[in-house]
Amino acid sequence: MRRTMLFIPGNNPNLIVNGGLLGSDSLIFDLEDAVSPDEKDAARELVKNALTALDFGKCERIVRINGLDTPYWEEDLRAILPLRPDAIMPPKVSGAAYIQTLDRALAALEEELDLPQGQTRILALLETALGVENAYHIATASPRMLGLFLGAEDLTADLRCRRTKESQEILYARGRLVCAARAAGIEVYDTPFTDVRDLEGLEADAAFAKGLGFSGKACISPAHVAVVNRVFSPSKADIDYAKDVFEAIAEAKRQGKGAISLRGKMIDAPIVQRARMVLEDAAEIEGVEFHE
Repeated sequence: MRRTMLFIPGNNPNLIVNGGLLGSDSLIFDLEDAVSPDEKDAARELVKNALTALDFGKCERIVRINGLDTPYWEEDLRAILPLRPDAIMPPKVSGAAYIQTLDRALAALEEELDLPQGQTRILALLETALGVENAYHIATASPRMLGLFLGAEDLTADLRCRRTKESQEILYARGRLVCAARAAGIEVYDTPFTDVRDLEGLEADAAFAKGLGFSGKACISPAHVAVVNRVFSPSKADIDYAKDVFEAIAEAKRQGKGAISLRGKMIDAPIVQRARMVLEDAAEIEGVEFHE
């Protein structure tokens, strides 16, 4: 489960050291935007040493590498891959060919380093108009793909529009990524909310993203983690209703009924599917297995 994905600059040792204590489901160690060109080597070494020496607990470890149009990305992979990160995040993915180039590089390194072929997953960052339009082709470009990730700051610059808290300017891009990811059978993650102090605005933005179908949301501040975790966790009302759905199904079976209703509404396959996902999510958060 990736309700929250916290960006940690690769050149910030204090945040890196405390990453496992910040409450996020995933940590994204950033070697790209957060690091100036003259600090790339030092940041790469710092992240490499941290992944080697530090215990991040249950936090998933993702590394945002530099773009394939830069001279840094191959060194990023060579330094990070032996440490078996949970995923690699390539930035500014524009099409399937980009992912396929990265896939070949990962396969070659896995063979060279005697790592299991295909173990390194890809979480693609889409932050250009071309990337958004090619979302489904990107989502299906490699078996390594675990999800699509929307980057709204660079996208709105590419679209030549103003980035706002209301986020109407990225509504189409959000919907496009959700549809593409779900059609491809992978996950999809929303862009960070960039006002660190506006927790009320963050909650509304996260709830809207969840309502669109996003699996989780990125954070750029540890202060945002608890709010996003709460929004993307099933509420008590959600869990109680989901349990009632399965209790109604069990009761209908005991009575030999074909049609099942709950609170005056028929229970059909989509309702059962949503109830199952709610209980699976709740079980994962609690660290237990879900059984119908």
